[in-house]
Amino acid sequence: MAFEDWERAGRQLSGIVDSSSWWLGDWLVYGKDHYADRYERGVRAAGLRYQTLRNYAWVSRRFELGRRRAGLSFQHHAELASLRVDEQEGWLDRAEELGWTTKQLRGAVRLAREDGVAEVGQAEVGQAVATRRLAVPGSRLEWWHKAAERSGIDFDVWVLAALDSAAERLLEDAGE
Repeated sequence: MAFEDWERAGRQLSGIVDSSSWWLGDWLVYGKDHYADRYERGVRAAGLRYQTLRNYAWVSRRFELGRRRAGLSFQHHAELASLRVDEQEGWLDRAEELGWTTKQLRGAVRLAREDGVAEVGQAEVGQAVATRRLAVPGSRLEWWHKAAERSGIDFDVWVLAALDSAAERLLEDAGE
């Protein structure tokens, strides 16, 4: 088998695996809604862990068919399932526009939660902000901008997260 054929097969299999999460979730939701008295028997017949199927069903219930983004994986949706619908939509839009991986989406959501910000890049009203100047060589600034862009996070948010992370590591090592 040529490499290109092997590679294409991997992409197709990956698409099937991602779709199967939705299919199994929808299957479980349907079974629970229509066969409540016999649905556990069907779950056992599927041969998958009950918790795994429950997770699939939970995500499927949180994202109706019309809200699922074909360009994003089941895992992208799972990362956002606990959020309000309007928040889910905002994050899905952002992930699509910026081509985020699941890991990048998870990181951006985590940063926003830590900062108490509804969406990355939006500051809380009335939040106190101190402004300081720091002389930074242009080459470093370009490098940092590139890293923030690759992370899919606004530059200001990325800088704060990087500094907070460095401080946290150092202070934890020092026992503070």
